[in-house]
Amino acid sequence: MWADLQQQIEQLTGREFVIRDRIPISGGNINQTYHLSDGQQDYFVKLNTANKVGMFEAEALGLQAIHNCQSIRVPQPLGWGITGDQSYLILEWIALGQGDQQSWRKMGQQLAAMHRHSSDQGWGWHQNNTIGATPQLNPWMEDWAQFYTHHRLGYQLQLAQRRGGHFTRGETLLARIPEILANHQPQSALVHGDLWSGNAAFSRTGQPIILDPAVYYGDREVDIAMTKLFGGFPAAFYQGYQEAWPLEKGYEKRQILYNLYHILNHFNLFGGGYASQAQGMMEQILAVD
Repeated sequence: MWADLQQQIEQLTGREFVIRDRIPISGGNINQTYHLSDGQQDYFVKLNTANKVGMFEAEALGLQAIHNCQSIRVPQPLGWGITGDQSYLILEWIALGQGDQQSWRKMGQQLAAMHRHSSDQGWGWHQNNTIGATPQLNPWMEDWAQFYTHHRLGYQLQLAQRRGGHFTRGETLLARIPEILANHQPQSALVHGDLWSGNAAFSRTGQPIILDPAVYYGDREVDIAMTKLFGGFPAAFYQGYQEAWPLEKGYEKRQILYNLYHILNHFNLFGGGYASQAQGMMEQILAVD
């Protein structure tokens, strides 16, 4: 397998490449990841079973879409494919460092610039991808509330039911989403789709980098909402974003609605206490003002 990857890198780059160092990278729970180096050239490689090659293709195309915006840095994809019983994704290697307050502020500004990229096709993307290991459905739709109802929360609730989850307010909430979003008319924005703290990083010079996207064209607020989950981002990030493109009135309530998608997904992936957290969020959303 490693000889095949070495050959693939040579074909993709047009340069001789002989693996000298093969260093496992920890941190993910879906893929095996490695830093490959010949002492001069460095690459980041993800591996999974052969049937996951579509996941890698979608990730690569998402990274390329963000890169094409020329707004915020992502690792550039070199190629993907199958070797033996393994699928692989080869990415640019970026040596990471630490971000200071100014770096976080710049990340907020650059994310806002990325969100300015819209689509005249509406809401969705040209193919499905994954959110974690869960399929994420992205058919083009003209109405954001309907897209979010059917292809975000509705789909996750279907998966949860198959897993044995019983969310008593689920159907009520789905019926209420058009009403909840009735006075909110966002423009479609290219969103990262999975923007928690583990997918935000900085180069050694402090340049903002976002990783592992699950892109589609959605409400830009879905990205900002998710930054509040699983540790959150520093205040400087939100300051930078608001300076570049202030959030609209009512965001705080929509934040809970949008983050419910990820909590349901975590229930479907991991079970446990995410069920009670999701139920509590539904009650909060549906509470009478």
